[in-house]
Amino acid sequence: QLQLHESGGGLVQPGGSLRLSCQASERLDYYAVAWFRQAPGEEREGVSCIVGTRDYYANSAKDRFTVSRDYGKNTVGLQMNNLTPEDTALYYCAAATVIGQDVPLCVAPGAASGYSSWGRGVQVTVSS
Repeated sequence: QLQLHESGGGLVQPGGSLRLSCQASERLDYYAVAWFRQAPGEEREGVSCIVGTRDYYANSAKDRFTVSRDYGKNTVGLQMNNLTPEDTALYYCAAATVIGQDVPLCVAPGAASGYSSWGRGVQVTVSS
């Protein structure tokens, strides 16, 4: 079973940047890979995802976050710039095979239920 491991979280001041990385245990060629986040008391929400060669972003992430995939290293990164306190959350990497099924777009409501492989999450805290 696919295993995912996130890294790169931490504490950053408002306006700062962080880069998250998701390391997979196998090749991701046939997977949609997404970044979700969940703040205390909030629903888990899709932030960004990459499906094939296309990437998608939540409105809150557009123009600030960039998702990328390195096929050779089995990794997916999330570069986050101009961070605000509202970005504080536990960030999860998730993946779903695109073989034989339709994977919900990660930024759609309830999309998390369509992803079967999850990392443990990494904390991102934006505070002065």
